[in-house]
Amino acid sequence: MVYTPFYLILFVLLFPFHTFAQNNSTIDAGSTLTATDNTKPWLSPSGEFAFGFSQIQGTNQFLVCIWYAKINERTIVWHANTTSLVPQGSTLRLDADLGLILRDPQGNRLWVTDGFVDKVAYGFLNDTGKFVLSRNDSEVLWDTFAHPTDTLLPTQEMEIGTMLISRRSEANFSLGRFYLRMPDNGNLVLSSKMVPTNSDYDADYYNSQTSDPSNSTNSGYKVIFSEKGSVSILKRNNATQELTPQSVSSVTENYLRLTLNFDGVLTLYRYPKGSAGNLSWIPLWSQPDNICTKITGDKGSGACGYNSVCSIDSNQRPSCNCPRGYSLFDPSDQYGNCKPNYVQTCEEPRKGSSEELFSLIEITDTDWPLSDFEQINPSNKDDCRTACLNDCLCAVAIFRSNSCWKKKLPLSNGRIDTSLDATAFLKVGKGDAPPLTPDPWREFPERKKDQGNLIIAGSTLLGSSVFVNVLLLTALLYGFFFIYKKKIKAFSPTYPSVPSNLQYFSYQCLAEATNQFKEEIGRGGFGIVYKGEMPVGSGNIVAVKKLDRVAHDTDKEFKTEVNVIGQTHHKNLVRLLGYCDEGQHRLLVYEYMQNGTLATFLFNELKPSWSQRTKLALGVAHGLTYLHEECSTQIIHCDIKPQNILLDDYNAARISDFGLAKLLMMNQSRTYTNIRGTKGYVAPEWFRNNQVTVKVDVYSFGVLLMEIIACRRSLEDEEKCGADKAVLADWFTDCFHEKRLELLVEDDAEALSDMETLKRFVMTAIWCIQEDASLRPTMKRVSQMLEGAVEVLVPPLPYPLPSITTYVSLE
Repeated sequence: MVYTPFYLILFVLLFPFHTFAQNNSTIDAGSTLTATDNTKPWLSPSGEFAFGFSQIQGTNQFLVCIWYAKINERTIVWHANTTSLVPQGSTLRLDADLGLILRDPQGNRLWVTDGFVDKVAYGFLNDTGKFVLSRNDSEVLWDTFAHPTDTLLPTQEMEIGTMLISRRSEANFSLGRFYLRMPDNGNLVLSSKMVPTNSDYDADYYNSQTSDPSNSTNSGYKVIFSEKGSVSILKRNNATQELTPQSVSSVTENYLRLTLNFDGVLTLYRYPKGSAGNLSWIPLWSQPDNICTKITGDKGSGACGYNSVCSIDSNQRPSCNCPRGYSLFDPSDQYGNCKPNYVQTCEEPRKGSSEELFSLIEITDTDWPLSDFEQINPSNKDDCRTACLNDCLCAVAIFRSNSCWKKKLPLSNGRIDTSLDATAFLKVGKGDAPPLTPDPWREFPERKKDQGNLIIAGSTLLGSSVFVNVLLLTALLYGFFFIYKKKIKAFSPTYPSVPSNLQYFSYQCLAEATNQFKEEIGRGGFGIVYKGEMPVGSGNIVAVKKLDRVAHDTDKEFKTEVNVIGQTHHKNLVRLLGYCDEGQHRLLVYEYMQNGTLATFLFNELKPSWSQRTKLALGVAHGLTYLHEECSTQIIHCDIKPQNILLDDYNAARISDFGLAKLLMMNQSRTYTNIRGTKGYVAPEWFRNNQVTVKVDVYSFGVLLMEIIACRRSLEDEEKCGADKAVLADWFTDCFHEKRLELLVEDDAEALSDMETLKRFVMTAIWCIQEDASLRPTMKRVSQMLEGAVEVLVPPLPYPLPSITTYVSLE
């Protein structure tokens, strides 16, 4: 016992010093965190707040952020403004020179808090939720309160020039389209905009009215979220204008936050401290009271996406829904854009009259106040309906007060407004019109017949003797087994298929699954693709491709190539599920990609964000790398283009039609093949009868990469964009050598703020389209160049002799 004090002193001396620093919430320079599912965050002294990596539910990706540490609901109040989530294994380091540095597992820098001269001694997370970087003398060099994201906390202030920016969605932390800001005039305003750096904002949908042009000292200066929990605007004469009730809730008993939600509603919330169970945040105050009707600007889509309809709930939050006959571009984004489930064009002759192709659905109290292109006055309901039905531009007509307003796509600012006293006539395709009284057996005639036979047999059983019943029951069971065995057999292999995990389907089975190949969803050089349901009635949607150009006297070779395709497994490839090889019928069954093609996603009025485009480019590059170097048998695609890149439920790129070029060339014995591919994407060696290698895919990818960067097609009409821009590859090369990369992305602020990546992508694309195939990098090297893992050297001119226009005559 007499030695106890000695051992205690020795234990204290040997205990790691950084443990005390962690308990005091002081983080020394040189400290690091790693993005894993069990890494402990840095905590505030009381443990109220945590700073570190938060894993986003349902993904293996992480976000650097600050959150409440003592409540069950993970509520993030600040996050690093990275362009995307970061993968597992990323690191956050507190550096003495640069502050916080975020790097991916390969060491690439993703985000940094530089901008100060003095060295950082330590970081500190206090109990107000503010993380600060300080010098040795405790002077603050940087803090999160001065760089807010979408939330303010008690004691936090927001001065002129600072803004809150909403998230893209509830689970997507990239920049959204709603902003809370205080311009120089002193008003606190809410507005919407596609990009945050433009000074030309849309009309404000909330205004604090704290500007005084006649007396600048009476104008607003900053927003203050007080320790007592109230939110007010401090004016330059030190007067205050309260925005919320002064005593909305006790800060000592509740957590409070003021958040600009992803849907554009600014809301003050409270959460009782020490609460047990799964409670939710309670809204105390919000603005505006009805965002559906308050957004009135003539730019943008409104509170919801284009072609959507907004309604308000009991908490003054918007709810967005696609009207009948429309569906979401992105099924995971309820607040996003809707697309019509029909195609209407004024350019091509229609196969049928308007009455045969379209219907008009009558909707009350719904309006899209913008998008008008014609008003008919006076008018009646019948005339209004007919005028829209027969107009190829008209998507909806609004009838109100003896006037008819015809509107065209895209429809914006859609809302439900019971004060309208209006009728909307919404155009839909015939298949989307309200159905007549349905026949529950309409799609199952064989089942209906079998069911009737069973009922008759059952009735006979009830009126017969026991012995006869036994005989009839035996016969009935045998008949039942015989009837349904035929159905099951249709979905089972009828003979040994290719030696893989692919399913063999009979032609009859696929005909039934596609309703006799009724719904065409795509076509190309390899055949037509139809939408199917496998098995019928299951809800499992598949894509069935009818191959119409495969030689029919090479049965063994066909099965061999299908086996090669079936053995591919990569997240950036569309998976082959099965096949049919029956007589003259050869079909492939793929998983269904409901978000369509990259072409539709890129070449649209709504340009995808820069972060989305960079992810898509990397996804295609990784998929091609796998086909060229990582799967068991090398596959050359030969037709890389945006129409052959599909988007899955998460808008990730998935390459389709790989391996099919080999099927088309099975009856050719020589190595030098006929030209394959699509105009604008074809490598020069195709025209010279040179040997085809994986470098033809590299060339096509280079063109595709340019399309992804610029969001325009590889070949455009000279009258539309000018002779110097008609061929995208030529224009890219010119802009690069003239050092005018900003022209390639126009006013895309996100891309312009990421010039390092933009330049790297452009140089990589030019390397890919080199006329000399030996100069083109491999797809593995291309992936490394895009990721920044290797240095990208300045590329030479891709066409030292003739221009690319020499090679674009192929149809």
